[in-house]
Amino acid sequence: MRLAVKLALALTAVMGSAQAAETPQPIVLKAAYLFDAKSGQLTNGGTIVVEGDRIKALGAQAAPANAKVIDLGDATLLPGFIDAHTHITSEIQEDFYKGFHTEMYRFATEQSHYAALYAKRTLEAGFTTVRNLGAGEFVDVGLRNAIGSNVVAGPTILTAVHSIGSTGGHCDQGPFPPDRVAPLGIMDGVCNGADECRAAVRYQLKWGADAIKICSSGGVLSEADPVDVPQLTPDELNAIVSETHAWKRKVAAHAHGDLAARQAVEAGVDSIEHGSFLSDETLKLMKAKGTYLVPTRLAVYWVNQMAAKYPPAIAEKARATLHDHERMFRSALKIGVPIAFGTDSGVSPHGMNGKEFALLVEIGMPPAAALISGTRESAKLLGISDQVGTLEAGKLADIVAVKGNVLNNIAATEKPVFVMKHGQVVVQP
Repeated sequence: MRLAVKLALALTAVMGSAQAAETPQPIVLKAAYLFDAKSGQLTNGGTIVVEGDRIKALGAQAAPANAKVIDLGDATLLPGFIDAHTHITSEIQEDFYKGFHTEMYRFATEQSHYAALYAKRTLEAGFTTVRNLGAGEFVDVGLRNAIGSNVVAGPTILTAVHSIGSTGGHCDQGPFPPDRVAPLGIMDGVCNGADECRAAVRYQLKWGADAIKICSSGGVLSEADPVDVPQLTPDELNAIVSETHAWKRKVAAHAHGDLAARQAVEAGVDSIEHGSFLSDETLKLMKAKGTYLVPTRLAVYWVNQMAAKYPPAIAEKARATLHDHERMFRSALKIGVPIAFGTDSGVSPHGMNGKEFALLVEIGMPPAAALISGTRESAKLLGISDQVGTLEAGKLADIVAVKGNVLNNIAATEKPVFVMKHGQVVVQP
């Protein structure tokens, strides 16, 4: 009996010590300021208690005695940033033709290593969640799954697999000789007619799409199509949206042109991406229907910076969008269109996503509203606001800190001094 008691006590001690080892030490984050993405207010003196992968509480009074304290000093604590429009598996090079040629000759397995590098840079830039809107060869699916399994470091990814659009449109490849480069088909997202477009959606959902991306108008970085012409018919749009919504997924519509965007909004898409030439009439319709604008100002800025190095047809379209995009955005603010943050990164180098905040402020958005667009509102658009987007007890501990008072210096978002994803410290002073 005495031996049995000793064995039981020993087993209890071992189990207790193992349990203690599994329970992570609580972390208390302190900073001079805390940004509340629910109200848009900045409070003096911020304290967040993290246990495991969740926010346990806010406020110094909730700090446990055994916690590890990280005092960030003169900094602002914010929710982890959310980029609702990226292309995280690739990156356009300054030398457009050389970059295109290089990526064309990479195997998907090789490209996946570049994608992992881009994901790491994005996370270290403070973006703990991204929506990836279009990629090839399922590199995006593999990257999302590898990050989810903690094989590589990166943001939480919601991905769209292949973008969906019509033959010859922005979501198709260039006009290569078909005997040399095989044309894309329905499985790759290129469709014509409602039935084909419905099938294209089903294929992307089959392969694990968290969202569907469509090209309802021409694009800047495709050489063969006008930037503002509609590329999907109302019947095709209705088929895509109805099928996607039946699967409880959301539709993001690339649209520079006004008519293309209006038709997409009427069909029920959840967001308009870019929106360069939108009229006030279309913006008012978006507000009435609750359709988000994802302005991707960084992409507009970057292609204009690089225009001289791009093919002439692309450079011309890039310059044409710059001032119209600003006019559209200021109208959207005035009308009250819901706005979510997106950069189109991959067009610009990955890791500079935070520059979008300052660019939005530059064209009329108040700093607090810009921050809300990249936290609370992006989370709403992506359908994950129960998990991230605001600093609240019970939500995932996705937390960023930037130097000083962020409302006084929005550019501080470009270089976070602290990044935490799911309770794990990624960047620390």
